[in-house]
Amino acid sequence: MEGHKETEMVGHDMENAIHSDSSEHETLPPCLPQKPKGGWRAIFYILGNESFERLAAMSLQMNLPVYLKTKYNLYGVFLINVVSIWSGCCNVLPLVGAFVAEKYLGRFRTLLLGCTVSFMGMGMMTLTASIPQLRPSPCNSQTDCQQPDSGDLTFLFASLGLVAIGAGAVRPCCIAFGADQFADTTEKGRKQMQSFYNWWYLSFTATLIVALLIVIYVQSKISWAVGFAIPTTCLALSVFIFLLGRNTYIKIRPQGSVYSNMAKVIAAALGKRHLTHGDEHRMPFYDPPLDESVPQVKKLAHTDRFRCLDRGAVIANPGELNDQGIAKNGWRLCSLQQVEILKSLVAIAPVWVSGIVCMLAMDQQSVNGVLQVFQMDQSMGPHFQVPPSWFSVSSMIVLAVWIFIYEFVLPKASLRFSGKRCKRLTIEQRINIGIVMAILCMIVAGVVENRRRSLALQKGSFVAPISAAFLLPQFALSGLIEAFAAIAMMELLTSHVPETLRTVGGAIFFLSLSIASYLTSSLVSAIHSLTGMNGKTSWIGGRDLNESRLDYYYYVIAGLSVVNLAYFNLFARKYLGGVGFGGESR
Repeated sequence: MEGHKETEMVGHDMENAIHSDSSEHETLPPCLPQKPKGGWRAIFYILGNESFERLAAMSLQMNLPVYLKTKYNLYGVFLINVVSIWSGCCNVLPLVGAFVAEKYLGRFRTLLLGCTVSFMGMGMMTLTASIPQLRPSPCNSQTDCQQPDSGDLTFLFASLGLVAIGAGAVRPCCIAFGADQFADTTEKGRKQMQSFYNWWYLSFTATLIVALLIVIYVQSKISWAVGFAIPTTCLALSVFIFLLGRNTYIKIRPQGSVYSNMAKVIAAALGKRHLTHGDEHRMPFYDPPLDESVPQVKKLAHTDRFRCLDRGAVIANPGELNDQGIAKNGWRLCSLQQVEILKSLVAIAPVWVSGIVCMLAMDQQSVNGVLQVFQMDQSMGPHFQVPPSWFSVSSMIVLAVWIFIYEFVLPKASLRFSGKRCKRLTIEQRINIGIVMAILCMIVAGVVENRRRSLALQKGSFVAPISAAFLLPQFALSGLIEAFAAIAMMELLTSHVPETLRTVGGAIFFLSLSIASYLTSSLVSAIHSLTGMNGKTSWIGGRDLNESRLDYYYYVIAGLSVVNLAYFNLFARKYLGGVGFGGESR
């Protein structure tokens, strides 16, 4: 099977590397040598696939609150919860996708399956917009709206469910599969891999900035059916482009479930918890050689961190090995390699928690920021109304501009004026900047909402007499949170872990977004209940923001971000140095 093809890269030049492939295809004659696999040639197809897939996903995600509000007549807590829970599912299902990729299908086939399932789900969403019988009748007024029945919601949720399942397969593999195309054994390969993460973000972001302006405008102003048909077509193109490059990819075969290996380490360590530190030093470790047929998997050095886990690899009894020196029971005795892989993941956990709170602040603009636009002046000139979801594009513009400056402008300027390249920001520095951006974003959002609400109440109107352009700073700051903290977290989870953890690392990155979405849903529900006690008007969750206090809710998130800044600098940041990511990280 193609996912089981074994490919070895030799040499320092990724573009001219020579690969050996145990392919089932016939060997080409000497006069027609096979082209080298991997490198930027393969990345071209991967980024093409990813750009179209993300275009489809983001055109739905960014405009889903508007679609549910205008076509399904949803509002308040239920609307926020539907969007947040669906977004959370899109980001928690990658854990399942990572398991399937690592245990059964490999990254190539899992990506192909995910794009196909997403295409089916997006096609069903197009039907909801095309067939009026699949959704409730339009509202007669702001307060007279027919709610969707169980049939409407069933078809809608089935469509969203297929899109979420497809995302669960694509998201953990796309970054890891791209990283597979570079050799991390050479300095050039490592530098190319580091740049890949920023260019990965930039490529689809640049595509989305242009395309989403068109797609969202078509959805909001021309036709939802045509607007959903466009991303459906894009998903079909993503599958085509991905298959077009199938012979250029390095495809690493599945290495078995990382989850079961981690469970075995924990079980084996608990089973030998009676061992003392003296016993551990006296007894040998089980450290068999790696499978030489998979050269991409590297041997990990033994470390002294989290030493309680070392007990899982201690040979307490020679009877634990068979005649060939192999462990009889993997739940009683694990290899030192398995132990070190789990240690790598545990070491990242404190930093990962800090990243989640950053993403909590970033997540607010996708729903609450868009809802603010509805109650502000969207006019741009006398004849044009800016679609609410266009404001989310401003975050992406800021993100793309920063990546372009960081990857191209700053290095060129540094070489010109100082004769040497400027030092890259470390992961620690970027996460710190991201947390500060999160605090500023929530404070600015709260101040603007307070002003918007005051003007609306003074005039006594649903729409405040203030331009929606005043929301641009908070959307821009949201883009900077992603530019600094989110990219740093993605790099940490996929390039600073063993190769066997790359897919899981990608899944954990999207799990961060999922947890942020679920935290948003939980916070909204909790604050709605607590502030609405004794007949009072809730801070958040009503049909009219003028009757709510969304600004107070933003200040709560700002407070959590301040706590996160202290947590990261007083506790979590020391684990970056502990796992060797400190000064060499970007």
